[in-house]
Amino acid sequence: MRYFLDTEFNGFGGELLSVGLAAEHGDDDYYVVLPLPDRIAEWVARHVVPYLRSVPPLLLTELDRIAAAHDIATYLRADRDPVIVADWPEDIALLCRLLMTAETDVVDLPGLRFEYLRTPGFSTARNSKVPHNALHDARALRDFVLGSER
Repeated sequence: MRYFLDTEFNGFGGELLSVGLAAEHGDDDYYVVLPLPDRIAEWVARHVVPYLRSVPPLLLTELDRIAAAHDIATYLRADRDPVIVADWPEDIALLCRLLMTAETDVVDLPGLRFEYLRTPGFSTARNSKVPHNALHDARALRDFVLGSER
């Protein structure tokens, strides 16, 4: 199954703040918020931080980086062939970096494929119910891609 990915991070090249994965089928979405860094970029403080917890309470998970890596692996391990779809390369890079739990260690995840999609003219933030919230933006990407495939 495909999982549509969006992340929020602390400005260009900054620390990962949250991960949203919208499942292609069903309502088994995933969302995690990571601890905020000491310094937050001004734009991120205004446009991202206020919306980090704007998800249904049952979907809100707040974990440190190591726990989040293992939690995401547990979530994806239920699928024998998960495919992560993103429309921004940094989202893929940040997820991959999160899955590395130490300099020479990675979470136990048998396999994972990635698909990068160019989506000219489409903006997850403009189409999201809660712009700059990783889960809502991932859902907007999923709806756009699935709608385009019909």
